Amino acid sequence: MSHPYHGLNELREMFLSFFESKGHLRLPSFSLVPQNDKSILLINAGMTPMKPWFKGEEEPPRRRVCTCQKCIRTGDIENVGKTARHGTYFEMLGNFSFGDYFKHEAIAWSWEFLTEVVGLEPDRLYPSIYLDDDEAFDIWNKEVGIPAERIFRFGKEDNFWEHGSGPCGPCSEIYYDRGPEYGCGKPGCTVGCDCDRYIEIWNNVFSQFDNDGHGHYTELKQKNIDTGMGLERLACVCQNVDSLFDVDTVMNITHKVSQLTGAHYGETEKRDVSLRVITDHIRSATFMICDGILPSNEGRGYVLRRLLRRAARHGKLLGVNDPFLYQVVDTVIHENEGQYPDLREKQTYITKVIRTEEENFGRTIDGGMKIFSDLLAEHKQKLEKIFSGADAFRLYDTFGFPIDLTMEMAADEGLSVDEDAFQKLMKEQKERAREARKALGDLGWAGVEFGKDVPATEFVGYDHSECDAKIVAIVADEELREEAAAGAEAVVVLDQSPFYAEMGGQVADHGTITADGVVFTVADVQKNKGGKFMHYGRLAQGVLHVGDTVHAAIDMERRKAIQRAHSTTHLLDAALKKVLGDHVHQAGSLVEPDRLRFDFTHFEAISPEELRQVEELVNDAVLEGYPVVTEVLPIEEAKKKGAVAMFGEKYGETVRVVEMSDFSVEFCGGTHVDNTAKAGPFRIKSESSVASGVRRIEATCGKLSLKAMESSQGVLSRAAQFLKTAPSGLLERMEQQANEMKQLRQALEKFKAEASLGEARQFLASAKTVKDLHVLATTRNGVDTAELRTMGDFLRDKDPKAVAVIASINGEKITFLAVCGKEAVARGIKAGDLVRHVSAICGGKGGGKPDSAMGGGSDPLKVDDALASVDDFVSEKLG
Repeated sequence: MSHPYHGLNELREMFLSFFESKGHLRLPSFSLVPQNDKSILLINAGMTPMKPWFKGEEEPPRRRVCTCQKCIRTGDIENVGKTARHGTYFEMLGNFSFGDYFKHEAIAWSWEFLTEVVGLEPDRLYPSIYLDDDEAFDIWNKEVGIPAERIFRFGKEDNFWEHGSGPCGPCSEIYYDRGPEYGCGKPGCTVGCDCDRYIEIWNNVFSQFDNDGHGHYTELKQKNIDTGMGLERLACVCQNVDSLFDVDTVMNITHKVSQLTGAHYGETEKRDVSLRVITDHIRSATFMICDGILPSNEGRGYVLRRLLRRAARHGKLLGVNDPFLYQVVDTVIHENEGQYPDLREKQTYITKVIRTEEENFGRTIDGGMKIFSDLLAEHKQKLEKIFSGADAFRLYDTFGFPIDLTMEMAADEGLSVDEDAFQKLMKEQKERAREARKALGDLGWAGVEFGKDVPATEFVGYDHSECDAKIVAIVADEELREEAAAGAEAVVVLDQSPFYAEMGGQVADHGTITADGVVFTVADVQKNKGGKFMHYGRLAQGVLHVGDTVHAAIDMERRKAIQRAHSTTHLLDAALKKVLGDHVHQAGSLVEPDRLRFDFTHFEAISPEELRQVEELVNDAVLEGYPVVTEVLPIEEAKKKGAVAMFGEKYGETVRVVEMSDFSVEFCGGTHVDNTAKAGPFRIKSESSVASGVRRIEATCGKLSLKAMESSQGVLSRAAQFLKTAPSGLLERMEQQANEMKQLRQALEKFKAEASLGEARQFLASAKTVKDLHVLATTRNGVDTAELRTMGDFLRDKDPKAVAVIASINGEKITFLAVCGKEAVARGIKAGDLVRHVSAICGGKGGGKPDSAMGGGSDPLKVDDALASVDDFVSEKLG
């Protein structure tokens, strides 16, 4: 090969710099997540994010733009790894014109870049054009000088670019001949053959039409140029390697994968496939997570989950059973951070997301693999070549196996999956869920509906913190299931439960549902209109089935903290009425562990004095130790007792009343301490307005109050120790210190100014005389700009014959100040010219007035040369 070698990162820079030199604005890559574009899941080409500029709907930042765009295409995901040319993540180089230049320039520049900048041999390059684009033919033939027989005309399939609706048009591609060793050897093999000899590296789209998606084309009001060139593909040619997986930056990622898996390229075809899948997918996943995508079960989150799961499975095929993909992230970042620095900033986050997904999937896979092996063995025993759709559905339904995973694993064993049957079962399940929802009307919730045969849950949590119960329903992935396996996020419905479901402002209990070898952690509990308690959580281990008997237990420490906060809320309500008046009504509340938020009707801000009184009344009620009594009464009797009803609530025939002596009597379905003394210290943190006539108090009680007091006490003590005084004398000591600091600062400024001037006097004494002017050039490190100016002004005003340059170096940054006295300026020496001269030597720029000017530079090693040139500069100017 006679063309030069270029690294991938170097090629990207060569392309962007080349088009900058042709008046293009270089833009950073857009995010992989499309903005305001519902037509695609992920950005799949350089022009995709620019559609509004192409259509003329929005004004571009400049009429000529160039980018290197991150892209993901998953259409060929099944072929990734199996062939050398398929990948999901790639970068697309592009130069774009929005109604500015058109075919002439676009074609000329593509040829100039490939032949003169990259250095590819012209006789290996072949352009192609759309069948009847004679204009493009003439440009290639007459302007670039390509003989007619080397220009290929292709039909709509190949040379008319469109991707769904939007801008489209004829295109002109450039093919590179990799040589007969890459060819298929068939007679007549030429440009357009499917073999790997002629590779398309550049695609110039002359975007002149708009397709409405139904095959109707209209002329765009502005003609555009949209160029796409795969960066990895160009790198293959420049590095003379077989595939994108052998390109320098990608190969480095594969080396890391090999190090972790012990599998190396070239051992067996099967292992090579796995190495390629892992390398490609981890590149994609790293970039997707960096752009804010998280693994999920739909949309782009599902694309990400699929990529990570396929990569993890290929890790297993290479014998790695523990999470390992997250360890490759650092290498992916190392190879790409020059262009994408946000990868390094988000490294910890990206690694954590991948590791968590790997761990979850590991559990799912392990549970399902045994079942898969059993099912596979059954099919093989019967000599079947087709893995049944029902079995594939069961693997999906219970173990979360994506259908493509089952298909791949079956294919490895020579079986195909009955995909139609699988899809039919999926559809039926969705139908069943939809019908059940319809039948229930408004009895359901936002997710799946439970039929009438699922009983309402009996709540036993007022008296018990744990109990045995039966599973009456399971929901996973928004579908009713018969079972759920380890790793699944699910909703479990029990016939009875000690868990409090979130209601009346009180948050739900947390805890566990267990059985032999089964642990389900509960993170939220909601009650639907049909009275079913839905325990949301994650199955950490084992398999749960509808009908199983389990043990439900709440986290008692957390429950106690919630009870303290709820009882305190009642005390606060009563105290507010006593201090502010009877117009105070509860307008909403949130009760969390040892923390509460209380909204109430009141029409002005509460004074600090009133707040202090409220806080004191609540704490007094706590110290009194009132017994807390709860009873269920007929509503009329409860009202006679003076129980306070919640604003706008509907109550049944009987109500639950919570009584704290005669201090507070309220209707309430929540859980409480049995004595107010257990609520602990009450502290108001803030009081504010949330709406017209509604105020909000946020407060703590119990352990949170104690922690806050401890923490502020600790801060006070440390501050007092530091300032060598007692906490009570802190304020006085701080005022004293502030005054001392002010005096010291003034003294220091004065001292610095005098020191600078002293130095300036010394400089003048050591000046050289050049043709009767006093020339001095010196370095003064660690001096800020203001000090430089002070010294310069002094030198200029003190000596009319002075010509001075002072350089200050801070790290890699150099600052120059040049000044010229009155007489020097009169004789034609100008500070602006002088500073430009010295800055240029250090790779920088500068300028200013004839008597004073500033400049900078970035090469500290050249400072001495720059200063040494000042004498010559003055001599030359004076002639």
